[in-house]
Amino acid sequence: MMNEHKTRIIVVDGSSVTRAILTRILQEEVTNAEVYPCATGEEVLTLLDHSKYDLVSTALMLPDMDGLELSRQIRASKSHSYIPIIVVSGDADSRLLREGFEAGVTDYFDKSQGYKAFGGFIRSFVQRHSGLIGHILFVEDSATAAAVIQKILEKHGLKVSRFSAGEEALGMLQEKHGNEHSLDDYDMVITDFILEGDMTGGDLLHAIRAKMHMSQQEMPVLVLTSSEEPQTQVEVFHAGANDFVNKPIVEEVLIARVRALLLIKHQYDALKEQAEAMRWIAVTDSLTGVRSKRYLVDNGEEYINNTDNQPVWAMLIDIDHFKQINDTLGHITGDHVLAELGEKLNASFKDGMVVRFGGEEFCLLLPNLNADQMLERAEMLRSDLASMKPAGVEITVSIGLACTADHPDENLTKFISIADKALYMAKENGRNRIYIYTADGPTASPWNDDAGLSEAVPTFTH
Repeated sequence: MMNEHKTRIIVVDGSSVTRAILTRILQEEVTNAEVYPCATGEEVLTLLDHSKYDLVSTALMLPDMDGLELSRQIRASKSHSYIPIIVVSGDADSRLLREGFEAGVTDYFDKSQGYKAFGGFIRSFVQRHSGLIGHILFVEDSATAAAVIQKILEKHGLKVSRFSAGEEALGMLQEKHGNEHSLDDYDMVITDFILEGDMTGGDLLHAIRAKMHMSQQEMPVLVLTSSEEPQTQVEVFHAGANDFVNKPIVEEVLIARVRALLLIKHQYDALKEQAEAMRWIAVTDSLTGVRSKRYLVDNGEEYINNTDNQPVWAMLIDIDHFKQINDTLGHITGDHVLAELGEKLNASFKDGMVVRFGGEEFCLLLPNLNADQMLERAEMLRSDLASMKPAGVEITVSIGLACTADHPDENLTKFISIADKALYMAKENGRNRIYIYTADGPTASPWNDDAGLSEAVPTFTH
């Protein structure tokens, strides 16, 4: 993933008080804002000569020039000719409206709306016109054309990986797309429509859409073409392109198209992350933070049948005398006990599936452990819980275990019910202990004999 982008904003106003207020407002309202106050247009031009910025906000009247003249000079510069410029004025008179477009002004803000409104205006503007951030997969077989276009893209802050052949580009795209742990995935593709070799740009497009099943939102594609024939343009869109740019490349047109497509990509990623977050919320127990029983029902069968997980253990955990905790100390205290236990289980068993099975009972599915390893981890958990005093309450737990190695080919319901039988034996034989249900039936854990086990009476530490 890309590093979080700092939004660098220049604020120019002849009043030191206004500069201070606007700086504070922008730092409060705009996420990751770095604000650079200037008193004159010359100060702004000096800053722009030495570093890269994302936005200029200027008063219409400055001590050394007006805002429109400053805009003209910025547009004439090589380094920041495309930077957004906002003029802050209390009166959008005919001159401002008439000359602003020619001067290159991007937008206006009516300062009579107040400072707070200005902060909201800039925040909204930055969200809609964020700086170019992204990783471009660029396919171009002409070394000369590739060098020119890559330089333009990199000048605007984009990371570019260039390939000369469609086959090579597709292979790299598939490699990154298939790796869920990739931190440097591509955000869009720019490709020439006509490429040397067996795979044309059209073939690459078809592979992205039909073979990889990546939508225009998931992977925007911008096509470069030398043809102005309508039929070619139709072919470009039929192949699955989002847009096209004619050669020879005009920088302003290329960057405008890239900006629009990256916005689509970033919005897609944001919605995808939001949907994933909502999905996890839906399958997470709100009190304990572990997975819900619904998650176990939907995913447990596949989990215990996955050959990569074998052998799988089911561990059922029940808090001893939990009703007494609720009855004597109150349900709020009981909820705190459950919440701390859920946190402990999530931290201790990151390699498995941790589920609140119901009430004070938890179910865990754990992969790739032999009997000795499983019994050791279960005893460690039992011992830790006996000493941790969640919410100031002394608790003990009873634990039942079952393994797919002992009970092959059982479905999820039957498998968990076997672990539940072991849990029942642990409770029947004194609680605060572990039982395992092997192929020969329920057996006490060898750890039970050595632990000096006793049940704790729930107490509350003030």
